[in-house]
Amino acid sequence: MTYPAMILAAGLGLRMRPLTNTLPKPLIPVAGKTMLERTFDHLHEVEVSKIVVNTHYLASFIKKAVPSGTLISHEEILLETGGGIKKALPLLGNTPFFTLNGDSVWTGSESLKEMEKVWDTSLMNALLLLIPREKAHGYEGKGDFFMSEEGCLSRRDEASEAPYVYGGVQLTSPHLFENSPEGAFSINILWDKALEKGRLFGCIHQGEWFHISTPQDLARYEPMVAKRTSIPILD
Repeated sequence: MTYPAMILAAGLGLRMRPLTNTLPKPLIPVAGKTMLERTFDHLHEVEVSKIVVNTHYLASFIKKAVPSGTLISHEEILLETGGGIKKALPLLGNTPFFTLNGDSVWTGSESLKEMEKVWDTSLMNALLLLIPREKAHGYEGKGDFFMSEEGCLSRRDEASEAPYVYGGVQLTSPHLFENSPEGAFSINILWDKALEKGRLFGCIHQGEWFHISTPQDLARYEPMVAKRTSIPILD
């Protein structure tokens, strides 16, 4: 795989307290591996060319945990998803790049290869990995997106339910960030601009995805993750 990737690992993990009082959420173990390790595993499996990780909360823990050769984009103040990626653009280069949440747990690295196959710079500013709601374990919302036969996305309105959930993985063109705000901002601002131009697309994930936001979620879904990934839980 020729594209670089960024892992988002700067957040505070407030909902995962008290576990995150002394440990960044991406470093919480789930069935024998930390969330961050699992994210690196996905990227190593598809031989991604370059990996950047952003840091803020308990940054020294993250820096010690990443493999050698990983590039670090440190944020003195939290820049949110959009601002954090924008800050790291000089490290990522001028090609399309993947962005992955460092605290997501999912199966099926082949989705990254599929996204690379689907990607079309002439049509897309961003390509989002979407999880069918029935495969989004622990998710209790109404969904995020509808998708046309051509893969073009639209958001649900407040009254409706949508079949797909954003899974925390996207393939993005640097052009998405043209004329973007300075400082902290959500990536949703840029997605909405891409939506208006018909340049926000989706790719359906064929594996499973686990919404682990609280200690209760961890207790509930860790046995399922262990079963799906064939890693025993150690006492």
